[in-house]
Order: sequence, then structure tokens, then C-alpha cells
Amino acid sequence: MKLNTNSNAYIIIYSSVLVIIVAFLLAFVYQALKPMQDANVALDMKKQILYSLNIRNLDGAEAEAKYKEVVKEEKVINGQKLYACQMGDQLVVVVALKGMGLWGGISGYLAIDENDKVYGAYFNHESETAGLGAEIKDSQEWQEKFIGKSIFDANGNVALSVVKKVEDPNTQVDCVTGATLTSNGVDAMIKDCLKKIKEEK
Repeated sequence: MKLNTNSNAYIIIYSSVLVIIVAFLLAFVYQALKPMQDANVALDMKKQILYSLNIRNLDGAEAEAKYKEVVKEEKVINGQKLYACQMGDQLVVVVALKGMGLWGGISGYLAIDENDKVYGAYFNHESETAGLGAEIKDSQEWQEKFIGKSIFDANGNVALSVVKKVEDPNTQVDCVTGATLTSNGVDAMIKDCLKKIKEEK
């Protein structure tokens, strides 16, 4: 009996079998690549932490080795991830940050020295506008503006902030030009995450 390849039943069965085969192949490829993907995600996180410690331009193996060298402890305080790092003769604590920008999630790492000053900073984003909000990630020069800023004021409140007009250069950083809303998101993220840590002290 000759199959009628133009019949509806044939088309439905053929399409269903093809979909199942493709779905199986995609699932297989996903499972096969997942360990590599997970490793890449973990490496990227380690690199970002190193960026916040002003350690950049390392390849994968160098970053892994440097991370093991400087990061001495990982812990969670009030929902905030912290990384205790040994930088020379001083202890630096890196705080993981998460918040919302203009178009989506933003994140980063803020390194704090023993005097409660910013040792370094690195920020990332999911979908901010290139050349504007994306500058929080792309501009190393802007990230370096945080270095040396005081985290708290004289009363122990979180004072580090991103503002449109700097009035206190000891605690404030200029917002990214043309990206006020994204900068506001960075400011809110920093305050929210640091406040959680402060509450546990």
C-alpha cells in the first residue's frame, strides 16, 4: 500500500515525529553542554569579583588561580553574599549586589576595605542601552570613581551614593551621563544591599 504523503494524517504524524526527534536532540545537547555552561558561569562570576578587586585582564586559568589565592571565605549575611579576600596585608570584603535598572536586572560587586572605604567596584546589567546605561559595565573609568569613597556617614548610616550632582565627594559618585534612571538603580541597589549587611553588624 502506497502512503499518501499529501494526506492530513501523514503530515500530522510526520510533523509530530520530527518535533519529537528535534526535541530529543536539543535536550541531549543541552545536557551534554550544561557542565561546560555552568563552569563558564562560575568563571565569569569569579572574574567579576576579581574586577571589583581591581584585578583585570586575566584569562580563564589565571582567573581561577588568582581567585583561589585571594578569596579566603564565602558567606551569606541577611541574604547578602560576601567574599572575604586577602589583598596583601589587608582584608577586603566583597559584597554581591543585585537590583533593577531601567530595562532589567543589574548586578555587581563592591569591595570594601578595613576602613569602610570602597576598595573597588564592578557592575553588570542584563539589557541596559549601549552607550548609556550599559556604561555601568563598559566604563572602567566610571567604576573607578567609587574607589576611596566612604561607605558610611558619621552616624553609621549608608552614605555611599550615585547622584546627579556631587555635593559630598567623600561619599558620592557622579551618575552616568544620559543614564539617570540606570544610575538611580545602581544607587538603590548599593543602599539596599549595604543596609542589609549593616543591620547584621
